[in-house]
Amino acid sequence: MSKSKELLWQSRFSQPFDREALRFSSSVHVDGLLYREDIEGSIAHATMLAEEGIISKDEADQIVGGLKAVETELTSGILVPVWEDEDIHTVIENRLKELIGAAAGKLHSGRSRNDQVATDTRLYLRRNIDRLTSLIVEMQATLLDKAEKYRKTIMFGYTHLQRAQPISAGHYYMAWHSMFGRDAERLGDLRKRANISPLGAAAFAGSTLPLNTSRSAELLGFDEVFTNSIDAVSDRDLVIEFISACSVIMMHLSRFSEDVILWTTAEFNYLGISDAFSTGSSIMPQKKNADIAELVRGKTGRVYGNLMNILTIMKGLPLSYNRDMQEDKPPLFDTAETTAQCLSIFRRMLEDTWLNEDRLAKLTADDLSLATEIAEYLVRKQIPFRDAHRITGKIVAYAIEQGKTLTSIGLDEYRTFSDAFDEGIYDDLKPDSSINSKKSSGSCSFGSVEAQISRARAAK
Repeated sequence: MSKSKELLWQSRFSQPFDREALRFSSSVHVDGLLYREDIEGSIAHATMLAEEGIISKDEADQIVGGLKAVETELTSGILVPVWEDEDIHTVIENRLKELIGAAAGKLHSGRSRNDQVATDTRLYLRRNIDRLTSLIVEMQATLLDKAEKYRKTIMFGYTHLQRAQPISAGHYYMAWHSMFGRDAERLGDLRKRANISPLGAAAFAGSTLPLNTSRSAELLGFDEVFTNSIDAVSDRDLVIEFISACSVIMMHLSRFSEDVILWTTAEFNYLGISDAFSTGSSIMPQKKNADIAELVRGKTGRVYGNLMNILTIMKGLPLSYNRDMQEDKPPLFDTAETTAQCLSIFRRMLEDTWLNEDRLAKLTADDLSLATEIAEYLVRKQIPFRDAHRITGKIVAYAIEQGKTLTSIGLDEYRTFSDAFDEGIYDDLKPDSSINSKKSSGSCSFGSVEAQISRARAAK
């Protein structure tokens, strides 16, 4: 297929653009991903132009039909952009001209590549916000299933990576459910700001043509129209905000991955993971590695780097549009794809994990992590908390020195630390009693966890 290499801006120049300069500035290998959004925006623009009498209905029909044909060619691989095309907008417009002739030249009436690419970017953001939100909802559904299955399983809660207090394992999974819920909320808030049409801002000052920007916005499903034409084309704060929101998602995935990596080690052995999501060693036959979790943890740094990339690109740019902004696409596209892949594969891996309940039951039954229950037991005996904390600390030191568990210390021994102790202390030193004694809102008690699960399922 023969293709014109005419650049859209070339008419005022007497010399052809240097080929190496063109190769250096070409973005079609990156922004080619936006061809669907670009064609969608162009169809809406052509429809509006015809409705306002700026072009004829016949011309609009030719343009729309031609654009759909170009989309088919790009999707099927018949039309393959090359670097000489400069950008995807040039690819589409030049091919449209080959297909329908002179009418193609009217498509750009009242439009600049500046508001064109700003529109494409918002459409891309909207689509990927919806994509990531859907993946988060799937992640939350898996977490709800885990929380329900293990709602009465007792495990350690940790602070400083030290055993802290026994909790319901369901409470652990619901913590992640809450975190990913806020991630979805952040994306939802961003979607409102992204769903505003820049079409009609043109290069940055608007157009003298009687454009109906509200109609263009309506055709593209935007909620509003820009209020300032400079702002419409010259900021990339939405890209920054999207990558920032993805960075928080990746941070949550990375922390979750860290738990998976630690808990599947022989030292912890709290969690089992399917062979389908594990790898081995090329030299050590016994190895079973949680590589998927490690890769998700590693890819978090990649998304963080993308955030610093776009912040640095934008930090010194004067108003309005600058060509530097072309460089927003690689970090944006890479972030969207990386975050989507990580959410998807981590959720699938999580489905294929299980808690080693027998081991957790044995460990939590004999651990010193119930020391807080002793302190709160003494508080209920009207001993000031600071005194209760000091007494309990001495009991823990005694248990370690004597090689005893808290439940194996006799009542006479307890009473050497405080006369307030009676037989009731042993009821408080049972992990399930400890968990169910928690009364505060959102606590780890079995009843609280079941309420959390019920609320989450009702909110779906």
